[in-house]
Amino acid sequence: MTAEQLYEVLQKYAASQGIELNQDRSFVLDILTGLLRNEARYGYRSCPCRLASGSKEQDRDIICPCIYRDADIAEYGSCYCSLYVSHDWNASSAPHPFVPERRPLTQ
Repeated sequence: MTAEQLYEVLQKYAASQGIELNQDRSFVLDILTGLLRNEARYGYRSCPCRLASGSKEQDRDIICPCIYRDADIAEYGSCYCSLYVSHDWNASSAPHPFVPERRPLTQ
């Protein structure tokens, strides 16, 4: 699968969840390239914005979409890596808030 193909799949998935992909297509394709690279490297699509351990069991919380996504979008309008965003986040031209890491340091 290519990043472009994954983009099409995830765009439909996001819409089914009531959210969107970041409107910056180039940025999104970079994130998706990282997801696919991690899938080739580890066998699962760990978030490319976080350091994966290589253990699927240890990294379950950061397999995209990560378990932190919904809380991040509810509070900040985007997930940690800004792949998934709310409609309002995409529609706003104001600077977007920083999304802090929710993953415990012990992971």
